[in-house]
Amino acid sequence: MNQRTGAVLCPNCRKLVGVNEPVCPFCGQKAPGLFGYGPALQRLARQFDLPRIVIGSCVALYVVSLLLDPGSAFRMQGMFDFLSPSNGALAILGMTGRFATEQGRWWTLLTSVFLHGSLLHLLFNMAVTSRFLPEVVELYGGARAWTIYIIAGVVGFAVSNLATGAPTIGASGSVFGLFASLIVFSRRTHQHVMTQQLWTMAAVMFLAGFISFGGMNVNVWAHAGGFAGGFVSAEAMRFSNERPGPGALALSWGLMLAVVGAFVVQVVFIARLFLGG
Repeated sequence: MNQRTGAVLCPNCRKLVGVNEPVCPFCGQKAPGLFGYGPALQRLARQFDLPRIVIGSCVALYVVSLLLDPGSAFRMQGMFDFLSPSNGALAILGMTGRFATEQGRWWTLLTSVFLHGSLLHLLFNMAVTSRFLPEVVELYGGARAWTIYIIAGVVGFAVSNLATGAPTIGASGSVFGLFASLIVFSRRTHQHVMTQQLWTMAAVMFLAGFISFGGMNVNVWAHAGGFAGGFVSAEAMRFSNERPGPGALALSWGLMLAVVGAFVVQVVFIARLFLGG
């Protein structure tokens, strides 16, 4: 995996440099080859179908949440409660809220992005994700799109936990982050009509969150925080579907490991809780 010799293309100036060069001699890019690990990480990143991975992970965790408490799936209290996991099952998988952060379980800010509270909740978020995440991948590249998606979700839940502290889950904060990143792109490329359309769409979706449909709770604080997180992170990104630079690549892989690690830590936490350790 570690390429110890040879040359790579600098992700910034696209000139050949030594894989172990600490700084590109042509443009000053730091660690253009990530000291031998850059080429392998870039190959892995190109093989990932980010929308499929995100949607597949959310669907798989939703199924797991139903299996943890099958009886809750059919206890309907409202029209949107069909096939809804219990709060206990969602807490086991890493639902966030002030109760979690006060226990020091900050990793739930990551795990909650991939959890959903009902079939409709899942279908809506995944429909929007499948529509807009591929566009963000096309404009920013997979590594940057993943970073925007995760940062938006985490910031959204952090804002929600500070504002209300209510138990919360879902990818809607990340979805609003995708809207924000597309607004950033259209604004910086002077596509004024597209910018207005995206602002209108985001505003309509945000305002719809203040309306309760059939008892369904919508976390408008997570939406606002997710939009802000997506906007700020997108402003810091380049518009390029070419290979990301070492910094963007390291950040995206770091977030990938952080998400996986968050679920591992949650499993260990729950195991110790049930075993009394």
